Amino acid sequence: MAKAKKKIFVAMSGGVDSSVAAYLLKKQGHDVTGVFMRSYNLDGCSERDAEDARRVASHLNVPFYVFDFEEEYKKRVVEYMIDGYRRGITPNPDVMCNKEIKFGLFLKKALELGADYIATGHYARLINDSLFEAKDKNKDQSYFLWVLTQEQLKRCLFPIGDYLKPQVRAIARKAGLPTAEKRDSQGICFLGKVNLADFLKKHIPEKRGAVLTTAGEKIGEHDGAEFYTIGQRHIGVSSREPIYVTEKNLKNNTLVVAAGEENQALYKKEIELSNVNFINPTLDLPAAVFVRVRYRQPLMPAVLKIKNSPPETDKLKIEFDRPVKFIAPGQSAVFYGGGGELLGGGVILLTF
Repeated sequence: MAKAKKKIFVAMSGGVDSSVAAYLLKKQGHDVTGVFMRSYNLDGCSERDAEDARRVASHLNVPFYVFDFEEEYKKRVVEYMIDGYRRGITPNPDVMCNKEIKFGLFLKKALELGADYIATGHYARLINDSLFEAKDKNKDQSYFLWVLTQEQLKRCLFPIGDYLKPQVRAIARKAGLPTAEKRDSQGICFLGKVNLADFLKKHIPEKRGAVLTTAGEKIGEHDGAEFYTIGQRHIGVSSREPIYVTEKNLKNNTLVVAAGEENQALYKKEIELSNVNFINPTLDLPAAVFVRVRYRQPLMPAVLKIKNSPPETDKLKIEFDRPVKFIAPGQSAVFYGGGGELLGGGVILLTF
């Protein structure tokens, strides 16, 4: 970031992380403006979060705005998620929110209002226009940022990426921020305390279907294959040992489950990606990379290749050094280089 004083719009969610991000930038002498983005929300916590963000902005003595993106969020994130489940995949609304809302609409509006940069409370590090994992590996959120482009990154700041979460809490306490002791939000942001399956059932009709073992034996029934994801454990079927969804067939409305977390039916060696994005589009393929197919999953060594017959640069293939379990089509596969550099990612299309 340039040392000269800059005008920075900070996305303030009402949580401690974005509050500290705003505080750090203000302390550095920048012209900080706090912005709360109003989005689609089911349990009413949005207004409480907006008030918390407003209190922090007042404490820091910085201007505060509310940008109303509720309709856009509902169309671009919520409907995207519902449509994904309806088609039998497991979409990632957090990734879509970053792409369409935070680093899409928010960035565009902030720049139109004269901002030099936007900043968020994401745990990620930006070094010379390259994205890296955060210092705090337990809180790292780079997995959700693979959709960003160089044009966007030139206008982005991640002030807390070099801090551990306990340090962020300590900074908030020392600064007297009203959100210092606020608990972190969990799960899909717009659902709040609403159960995902209950939400989906308001939009996708229930349809009883068979739960099958890998040998084809029926051991129970489910409410509709659309409501489940690969690797899901709790499906309402009793078993001596834990069972996990390994396949789902929307046409036949069946789920196939495997018993035991180490069951080989849960593992895949190759995946095909669509909607690929490279943070720095200079990577020569094939390339040895490290891949994460779920948030907080350990990085797995793999080779990233162009899909053959015919070559398609927007569809890539990942071959893991050893099989990886619980890979769900629709989720993100994010690839990294050495030193935790985020190279890019894509949407999981097929598994093999």
